[in-house]
Amino acid sequence: MFRFNCDYLEGAHPKILERLIATNEEQTPGYGEDLYTASAKEKIKEACACPDAKVYFLVGGTQTNVTVLDSLLKNYEGVLSADTGHINVHEAGAVELTGHKVITVPAENGKLSPEKARAYMKGFYNDVAWTHMVRPGAMYISHPSEYGTLYTEAELAELRAICDEYGMKLFLDGARLGFGLAAEGTDVTLPKIAKYCDAFYIGGTKIGALFGEAVVFTRKEDGAYFFTEIKQHGALLAKGRLLGVQFDAFFTDGLYMEISKKAVAQAMRIRRAFEEKGYRVYIDSPTNQQFFVIGEQKLSSLLKNVVVDDWGVIDAENNHVIRVTTSWATKDEAVDYLIDLL
Repeated sequence: MFRFNCDYLEGAHPKILERLIATNEEQTPGYGEDLYTASAKEKIKEACACPDAKVYFLVGGTQTNVTVLDSLLKNYEGVLSADTGHINVHEAGAVELTGHKVITVPAENGKLSPEKARAYMKGFYNDVAWTHMVRPGAMYISHPSEYGTLYTEAELAELRAICDEYGMKLFLDGARLGFGLAAEGTDVTLPKIAKYCDAFYIGGTKIGALFGEAVVFTRKEDGAYFFTEIKQHGALLAKGRLLGVQFDAFFTDGLYMEISKKAVAQAMRIRRAFEEKGYRVYIDSPTNQQFFVIGEQKLSSLLKNVVVDDWGVIDAENNHVIRVTTSWATKDEAVDYLIDLL
């Protein structure tokens, strides 16, 4: 049975595995102090057009979100997020466990809008009792969002301006960043993300690595002691070269974008087929996540043959929203099979 419910169901891209196998019996220093990790860091800084950036590698997304936010926030600060944000909904209170409140505002298509962010901050400081409240010390956004939607450069610039006005940090969760960068029509690039964000990470786990995320701090004052903070959070990988080798491969000969573009292209094939068959697109996503409205009876039939995400009933006619997700490994035969079922 073909599965379209996630983008990290497979292992790793063959070129990643080849590099891991080729270097497997080499003896290298631990904790990311090896030449492969150093090479990966330089390639990432070049791709971000940010030569003074600090780059670190962690294993997974939740681990990365928690460690980065804990490093950016003072003990009395929280983080502002859309209510649909991953740190608010799907990370089991991991950020709160570090003592930092996740402060939410209603999302707009899965995003933290500059208008709502500014309104919240204005209202916060207009409250005479604001010193009794949790101060937002950072904004959390993800690109793509949980709904596959993307920020524009103008939105990033506005969020940056709000952060500057109120003394906040801007942190971008890039678990699926490759799919956002590969989307048609986007005006956001890695250098632009580095320009506007204090910190972000380049996702590997969901893009074709066995595991791994690359954290980038773009400002001089941030990330200086992040290695120690990684250790404090139990997030330091002793065989750190396993992360370095994978990201060195990602940023050699354009592999990261090649992988991402393939997944997006397969998602667009699926979207066109659904639309041609008369299904309604629920959310306009240009990424590897696609959302459709489908009748309950048709969904029941579909789920006997493939796996998709059922996001539940949305109206009195028992129509459901489903999420169909592609990955670096989604084969033409799988897409053809799904299309035939429609």
